[in-house]
Amino acid sequence: MKIELHCHTNISDCPLSTEEVILLAKQENVSHLALTNHDTTKGLLEAIEIGKTHNVDIIPGIEISGYDFERNRRVHILGYWIEPGHHAIDSVCLPLIEQRHNASMEMVERIIAAGYTITWERCLEIAGSGTGVFKQHIMQALIEAGYTDTIYGPLYKKLFNRGQNGEPPGIAFIPMTYIDAKQAVQVIREAGGVPVLAHPGQYGNFEKVPELVVAGLQGIEVWHPLHNTEHEENAKSLAETYNLVKTGGSDFHGAYGEKPVRLGSKSPGLEVLDQLRARRSQIQNQE
Repeated sequence: MKIELHCHTNISDCPLSTEEVILLAKQENVSHLALTNHDTTKGLLEAIEIGKTHNVDIIPGIEISGYDFERNRRVHILGYWIEPGHHAIDSVCLPLIEQRHNASMEMVERIIAAGYTITWERCLEIAGSGTGVFKQHIMQALIEAGYTDTIYGPLYKKLFNRGQNGEPPGIAFIPMTYIDAKQAVQVIREAGGVPVLAHPGQYGNFEKVPELVVAGLQGIEVWHPLHNTEHEENAKSLAETYNLVKTGGSDFHGAYGEKPVRLGSKSPGLEVLDQLRARRSQIQNQE
């Protein structure tokens, strides 16, 4: 059996429903599945019950969109065993969700003004009953309209490039205002969860680790589809230096993922669950 500690559903930016993801987990011999949708705990209680019917242990989780303001880099913080709907989480995440959705609406307006024939209504339909429209939903609408055959390709860059490394920003790029990554760590702990730094190699977050540890970080994602060997070694070294749990996950987004991955493909091993549970007990005793 395997564990999966980083996974999304159609509540955020994966086209598969919670039950479809859980059934896929069962098919892939995943016994413990953390659902870590972006900036929301929506659907976690229902997921736990669905998991029971399919003999998959659901770990209620989240992935909070934080920021390193000193280095101008995004920082994602995973949280495990958080209390769904906890006020500390909602206080920082509900504004993020609203901001993202409103930004997506403006993105679509800019794309339409640039001559692309899509509609906001179709983007809403693709997003369904999730927390709002993501860029992946907009790209899906563009795929349906025949402008591209892939989500991550030249058109995505043309529209949404962040304007880094001397490149101009995409014609539909709208910057988000994120919370401080240290605050993300703190609210996860306040909600009873175990905070873990997600894919530090993807966003170049290794230098941020000491500050996050002071804030209460408990783990670091070593194994991730976008990590190379150097990233893994850096993460392992930091884990040893700061006594962090070494975790891993596929960061599953289904067809909306940046690269094809199998659920459970980056499982760090069942023993990591015991380590994370021990950290959870420590946090509950401290908070």
